[in-house]
Amino acid sequence: MKWPASRILESSPKSFGMYEKSIPLMEQGLDLIHLEVGRPKHDTPINIKEATKRALDDGLVHYGDFAGNLNFREALSEKLAAVNGIRASVDEILVTNGLTHGAYVTCHAAVDPGDEVILLEPYYPQHINKIELAGGKVLTAKLDRAAGFRIDGDAIREKLSDKTRMIAMVNPANPTGRVFSREELQTVADIAIEHDLLVMSDEVYEQILYDGNEHISIASLDGMRERTISQFAFTKGYAMDGWRMGYMAAPQEFMAAFLKISMNDVAHVNVFIQEGGYEAITGSQDCVREMVADDKRQRDLVVESMNAMQGVSCPAPQGTIYAFPDVSSFGLPVATIADEILEQTNVVVEAGTFYGAGGEGHLRICFGAEPYERLDEAMQRLHAYFAGKVAAK
Repeated sequence: MKWPASRILESSPKSFGMYEKSIPLMEQGLDLIHLEVGRPKHDTPINIKEATKRALDDGLVHYGDFAGNLNFREALSEKLAAVNGIRASVDEILVTNGLTHGAYVTCHAAVDPGDEVILLEPYYPQHINKIELAGGKVLTAKLDRAAGFRIDGDAIREKLSDKTRMIAMVNPANPTGRVFSREELQTVADIAIEHDLLVMSDEVYEQILYDGNEHISIASLDGMRERTISQFAFTKGYAMDGWRMGYMAAPQEFMAAFLKISMNDVAHVNVFIQEGGYEAITGSQDCVREMVADDKRQRDLVVESMNAMQGVSCPAPQGTIYAFPDVSSFGLPVATIADEILEQTNVVVEAGTFYGAGGEGHLRICFGAEPYERLDEAMQRLHAYFAGKVAAK
């Protein structure tokens, strides 16, 4: 008996990085401080929970619209126009099981065997399997590290071929914490238009911005609406990671293909949680502002603490819940540093190379996953660790 299918064996192994390495220690009962997993510490706002409970009590428990509840898509259409500058009708929106599902649907609808998809590196690694399982090949174009991981148009152009089908990007960016400027996005847009490419734009961190930085949806730029699949989720901005709910917007002519994948995959998203999503979109946004203000307080703690550590440099992230400190001065592979930190301090951080070779010399620290006091304790432990490295030189 043949098992499994070749596409499983021939695609890249699925890894959960340092979290995977921490599991045996957790099973031993060790109290680890988790700064490696990108999950919000906040609880889902109460008004969203109550709306979902009401939907259950009102009997919203049966099959729904394959594309998503109509009232929900109407609210999303209004939000996209007002916030993102994307004019999408209800027939150009698909509600998904999180942004992960949206990316899966996109790759399987858009990518043929042999097609190439360009990721901006350091990249979000979970996109790789989706592309490969669809039969595509992943190429990476490095962001300009010397310029704070800005988009480098020349690096993208060097990867282009007659097989290039799509550019995939995350903005605000995981893992670097960058918010790409209009000028940078225009660079991607110019390349996509010139070479007739699709763009898959992951915008899950759109609401988590600091210091006046502005999030711009690439689909809002001239000539990009017709070639961009814009993807969003409630995961981070509304602290709804366990709800598994997102949405995507794209031209109507793309939707039949997306629905063919989605209907065979999940039929449709759970109908009553969509009422929670409706409340999130249409209700007060004070909860989002409060959570982002708290995230900023924790960001500032990490940036100040890391920059006080000898041999460490940590630019302030412009968005997201991640810091990307530079520890290259120690001359060790960053994977070794992450392993040592886990073994010696019981703090779990991610190696920058989890996000591709372009992340070498960096750690990714999620400052939004633990309470402030635990985060402060983690910073003290890291300070002791790096002080010991300096003393040993």
